[in-house]
Amino acid sequence: MARNKDFKGSLTALLTPFREDGTVDLAALGRFIDWQIDEGTAGLIPAGTTGESPTLTHDEHALVVAHTVKVSGGRVPVMAGAGSNSTHEAIGMARHAKAVGADALLVVAPYYNKPTQEGLYQHFMLVADATDLPLYVYNVPGRSVVEVLPETMARLAKHPNIVGTKDATANLSRPLQLRALLGDAPFTQLTGDDGTTVSFLAAGGTGCISVTANIAPKLCAAMHEAWQAGEVAKAMQIQQRLTPLHDAMFCESNPGPVKYAASRLGLCTPTVRLPLCEPGAASRAVIDEALKKTGLSG
Repeated sequence: MARNKDFKGSLTALLTPFREDGTVDLAALGRFIDWQIDEGTAGLIPAGTTGESPTLTHDEHALVVAHTVKVSGGRVPVMAGAGSNSTHEAIGMARHAKAVGADALLVVAPYYNKPTQEGLYQHFMLVADATDLPLYVYNVPGRSVVEVLPETMARLAKHPNIVGTKDATANLSRPLQLRALLGDAPFTQLTGDDGTTVSFLAAGGTGCISVTANIAPKLCAAMHEAWQAGEVAKAMQIQQRLTPLHDAMFCESNPGPVKYAASRLGLCTPTVRLPLCEPGAASRAVIDEALKKTGLSG
């Protein structure tokens, strides 16, 4: 049975810094990881959607995961992106993550293929069989088209290595529906929607795999710490303060906005890879205003 690391609180879906020529900037990634940990981030998720996994080469994907594990040095757990619409490829990513010392896997529902619920079930089961790492099912129908339904998730939860989910459905009934199916069986539910984090926690979640935490890690961490301490009003106050930033991070396709925001804070270049491109002038103005409202820039 997988030994489940404690993934809760503010978990950052790490961006992948690029140089202006589009190559991966490992030095910037290392500085960024140190800053995230110093600011209170409780866990790191490299090589996911925000990390531009669709346009990283296989070698780059492996390098980003390995570098994140190395730089973090056990200070916080690392949940490696290991998703693909090819089961064989996802298994390879999972085995690499295990080999370099990652603590868990984040495996997205296969995109483009449009598998049935049975196909989804068999996909995740085979990836979970490939290593002894804890596996989190990433449910994001807005990008993958297919949704892992609660009944399928409950079937998957019977596998000893499938220990939780990142829910990016924006459906706040999902954690309640899943808990009703699971009963008292342990299963970690993390949200992937920044804007509904406190509501998701109230529905039984334990944390957020966050885009906004790339830019405001201290505030995101403080919000979760307030919730865990039972300071609901304080958590809601921080959530309200962060709302303009949450909205701005998705004014265009992620991670274009978060990369631009990071560049405004001097964390990395705004460079993204095609077919994504840097935000247009109107979107940049929205992001700049959100940074100002949140108190992250003058």
